[in-house]
Amino acid sequence: MKKELLQEICWVDAKEYYSKNDIAILPVGSTEQHGPHNPLGTDHLIAEALAEEAAKRTGVLCLPVIPFGVSSHHRQFWGTIFIQPKVFREYIMDTCLSLKYYGVKKIVIVNGHGGNTSSLLELARELRKQGMLVSVFQWWNATGELLPRIFGSDERGHAGSEETSMNLFLYPELVKMDKALNEKPREPIPKVSGVVGWGSDTIDHTSSGVFGDATAASAKKGKKAYETAVNELTKHIEIIKGLETKDFLSKPPVGFKTTR
Repeated sequence: MKKELLQEICWVDAKEYYSKNDIAILPVGSTEQHGPHNPLGTDHLIAEALAEEAAKRTGVLCLPVIPFGVSSHHRQFWGTIFIQPKVFREYIMDTCLSLKYYGVKKIVIVNGHGGNTSSLLELARELRKQGMLVSVFQWWNATGELLPRIFGSDERGHAGSEETSMNLFLYPELVKMDKALNEKPREPIPKVSGVVGWGSDTIDHTSSGVFGDATAASAKKGKKAYETAVNELTKHIEIIKGLETKDFLSKPPVGFKTTR
């Protein structure tokens, strides 16, 4: 039994943890296409692995991974499960408020899917008004900043070498490298300066679901990415652990003075 995993402890042990700690880790991801070579669970499998290892290193309780996310843009590829942003936010909100009921004030969300990001940040702002700090950690941001020479720009796309390498290190039995592709994304509408987007789906840009080069992936690269991401996540959790409530409470209006 792993004492740092909520699903593996009893309620008595949970009571003991919550009575002494006000922080928890919540991994979230998606179940969606990642090309013909990666498993559909790529995003939540990686998020779970990172979160559980960080929990082991920090002694912070880790919740079970939430495996579904905001993925409607991948829906044309079979097996993708897509949740409405509103429903996703409400589900994560209730999860966080359940933790608040037991005294948790700080939650580190380990997010494995970029499509969840805007919903999670909206959620974080709302919960801060309620006296909770929700921090969103995304592994590809960490590796992008710290490992710029390992993965080229054409390897960092969805289902590309970066994600595939992580899978090769963590779950090699689930990767079919003989199916890996190098597909350059297409732009159906020519890019114009200032245009952010037009509501496109993945199928509009790639026939295989791969953005860029997946053929350059390796377990060696994946190990480096994993270790870098876990180290950064562990440092982040330790920082959040040390914060007091007053450090992250929502600020009052400018010039407002409280009465005592």
